Amino acid sequence: MKRFQQGSLFRTKRKGGADVWVFRWYDYSSGKRVYKKQIIGNVEQMQGKRDAENSVVTLRSSINVDTGTPRTVTDLNAHYRKYELTQNKKSFSTIENHRLLYNRYIEPRWGQLRLHAVRTVEVEEWLHSLTLAPASKAKVKCILSSLYNHAIRNEWLMFNPISRVRTSQKRLRDKDVLAPEEFQKLVQKLAVRERAMVLLAGSTGIRRSEMIALTRSELDTVRMQVTILRSCVRSRFGKTKTESSCRPVPLHPVVLQALLEWRSKSAYAEKLDFLFPSTRFDGKRPLSPQSIMEKSIRPALADIGIVGKRIGWHSFRHSLATNLRTLGVDIKVTQELMRHSSSRTTLDVYTRAVDQRKREANEKVVEMMLPLDLEKFQNSSEPSRIHSPIRRRRRSPTRLGPNN
Repeated sequence: MKRFQQGSLFRTKRKGGADVWVFRWYDYSSGKRVYKKQIIGNVEQMQGKRDAENSVVTLRSSINVDTGTPRTVTDLNAHYRKYELTQNKKSFSTIENHRLLYNRYIEPRWGQLRLHAVRTVEVEEWLHSLTLAPASKAKVKCILSSLYNHAIRNEWLMFNPISRVRTSQKRLRDKDVLAPEEFQKLVQKLAVRERAMVLLAGSTGIRRSEMIALTRSELDTVRMQVTILRSCVRSRFGKTKTESSCRPVPLHPVVLQALLEWRSKSAYAEKLDFLFPSTRFDGKRPLSPQSIMEKSIRPALADIGIVGKRIGWHSFRHSLATNLRTLGVDIKVTQELMRHSSSRTTLDVYTRAVDQRKREANEKVVEMMLPLDLEKFQNSSEPSRIHSPIRRRRRSPTRLGPNN
């Protein structure tokens, strides 16, 4: 019968070197009780037992995944990773982000606490103390909350203490976007490959993970569109960010011509070859979008005088949404072009009114609310008349009529 176990950590001598720390436990995965052990490290790396204990935390939690109710946050995370963070349920980027944020922030502070010992106010104060952007703090909170929701689904807990933790996702600064004239100058400065990539990203809002995953066969020259089927994150291929993202994207003739020009010059001409292949890996992998941004696009931005803006691949997506909003394109059409799951995302995150549009809107409101005052202001040709003191007219004595 499976039982909860802590395992044992001990120090043992070796003939050919320094003493080592060894962790041993029982494994029941085969249906039988099997004795196992693993070397954690030598005493030169971990001088004291406390250092060895800290290194064995994750391993200790993993041996109790299938042995009843998790006791600590670390035990709960091990169970969650095994049954929820799987490749058939979550994307690679989601799994990797969970692992990084949990190991870096949650595990050191909350990992050894029992599930009932985590308090709402303490978590809130801890989040406020982190030197992270508000959006990053919200992601850390979301990971911790997802663990407790997992415990509730498995009927180990009745309440999620993270659900009442207050956080803000307000941006510290607005996302930088490129004005149409800036985008035009940038495109003219780039080489053929980089020009094709920037035109594709800037005119369709395609994400960089989707762009580098494209193959030559997914470029439809007859329908003038490109079909998004998958994404590539850190050389791992998987599903797109959302189901709405997996749709054909229309191409303008200028953009299509730029893509065809690059395709004709690419050394990899097979249908299943990447549209933007890496020559370093002989076309077997797509190129690194971050490398293109650092080596080609940002230097080009500096050459044309665009400094002080933090421009990345996602900036082209923000710029497109803002330009569509400026042109007065219907929000539902914008949502379809951006391939958002909800129009709320399009409104809240990706669009902001340009200063000139704000001024025009303000003028229309004033014209509607104060038409008479505006007419007087426009008819007054002498500035001195506007600022001269108002002369009070003498009121004639009131004559009382017979009815008064």
